[in-house]
Amino acid sequence: MLKRWIVTVLVAIGLTMQGCTSVTAALDRYVDSTEGYEFLYLNSWVPVTVKDGPQLVLHDLIESTENVSVIISPVPDDKTLEDLGSPSEVGYKLWKNALQPNPAGRRAELISAESHEVNGQTYYLLEFAVDAPDLQRHNLASVAVKRGKLYTFNLSTTGRRWAQAEKTFRTIVESFSVS
Repeated sequence: MLKRWIVTVLVAIGLTMQGCTSVTAALDRYVDSTEGYEFLYLNSWVPVTVKDGPQLVLHDLIESTENVSVIISPVPDDKTLEDLGSPSEVGYKLWKNALQPNPAGRRAELISAESHEVNGQTYYLLEFAVDAPDLQRHNLASVAVKRGKLYTFNLSTTGRRWAQAEKTFRTIVESFSVS
C-alpha cells in the first residue's frame, strides 16, 4: 500500500514537473546581424518569400496563417520612437496604415499599448484584436527605432491559437530586440 502511494506521488510530481518546462524550450533564435535585429520563434515556423513585402516572414508549417514578420522603414536619423508618438498614437498609426485598410470587412481594435525599455532601448508593445467575417485573429507587435530605421515586429495568429499559446506568443514578441 505504501509502495503504491509513493509511486503515485512520484508519477504526479513527474507530470507536474513536465508542465514546468521552459516556454523557450520549443523556441529557436533568429538573428539578422546585417539589419540589426533578433528574436525567438517557434521551431515549427519556416521562412516565406514575400515579393515587395516585409523584410522577413516566418509562418507555421501547419497553420500557415500564423506568422511573424519584420518590416523596416526609414525614419530621420535624429528621430526617436517617442518622437513618433506615444504607444497609443503609434498603435493607432499602425492600425490605420497596416491593419485597417481592407475591403473584406476586417476590423481591428487596439487592445493595449505600452512602452518598456531594455538596455536603454525603448520598445512599444501593441496588441490588436482583428475581426473578419470568417475568422478572429490576434496581433501582437513590438516597435522600435534605431539608426534611422523603424522596426515593426508583428505576430499574427488565429483567436483559437491565441487562447492556446498566448504566453509563448508574448515571449516571442517581447524577445524582439534591435542592436
